Amino acid sequence: MKNIAVGVSKAVFAGLLATLMAASAQAASIKVGTTSGPHAEVLEVVKEEAAKRGLDITIIEFNDYVIPNEALVSGEIDANTFQTRPFLDNYVKSSGKTVVDVAKTYVLPLGYYSTKYKSFEELPDGAQVGISNDPTNAARALLLLSHKGVIKLRDGGHDNSTVLDIVENPHNFEFVELEAGQLARSLSDVDAAAINTSFAIKANLDPAKDAILREDRDSPYSNIIAVGEKDVKAPWLADFISAFHSDPVKQALAVQLKGAAVPAW
Repeated sequence: MKNIAVGVSKAVFAGLLATLMAASAQAASIKVGTTSGPHAEVLEVVKEEAAKRGLDITIIEFNDYVIPNEALVSGEIDANTFQTRPFLDNYVKSSGKTVVDVAKTYVLPLGYYSTKYKSFEELPDGAQVGISNDPTNAARALLLLSHKGVIKLRDGGHDNSTVLDIVENPHNFEFVELEAGQLARSLSDVDAAAINTSFAIKANLDPAKDAILREDRDSPYSNIIAVGEKDVKAPWLADFISAFHSDPVKQALAVQLKGAAVPAW
């Protein structure tokens, strides 16, 4: 009987050990890149939700739109959450590198801001208007003006439109191309500037109140989760997406992004 008891104890112990080892094997740690400010604040909530699913996230913050994809390709991070699909498409096309869109997150409407004028209609002829110098956000800024009838773009405009595609500019606006992160700081130097919501909030601008012209909430420029090709079927990815698409994150968008963000899932 004693030997039997010892045998059972060993079997139970072995079972518990196997269970613990399996749980340990299922646990994962990943690094996720994003831009500093509101995107990072929302990702903190995602991190909390992911932990409930056994996924540990380390958040890596960047201050521009170029390095996060390079960091993903080089393996420094496992995913990023800062960009729109058109921006990613442009990166893939221009770099020849593979980064994959795996899920939508939320839409942050682009807006024009000014410290000199209270409405876009007040801008004088010849006004200097700041737009981003990266192709995707430059096109986005120009498309917004085109849709509002301010300018006319060749062939109606597209995701790759540039200032060279402006065929009608009745107010003779002078477009000044700057780094996306510099546009908010340029407001004292230009008459108006197109600023991404994340950078606007970081500069203490209220997208709902301070924008003098803004995309509608049905903007096609949804932000996305992107990963490297090797991680498209990674075991941790489903938990990461599930954490991002949770109710606490939806609530965080309303509070931390001041109602400017619209969940896209």
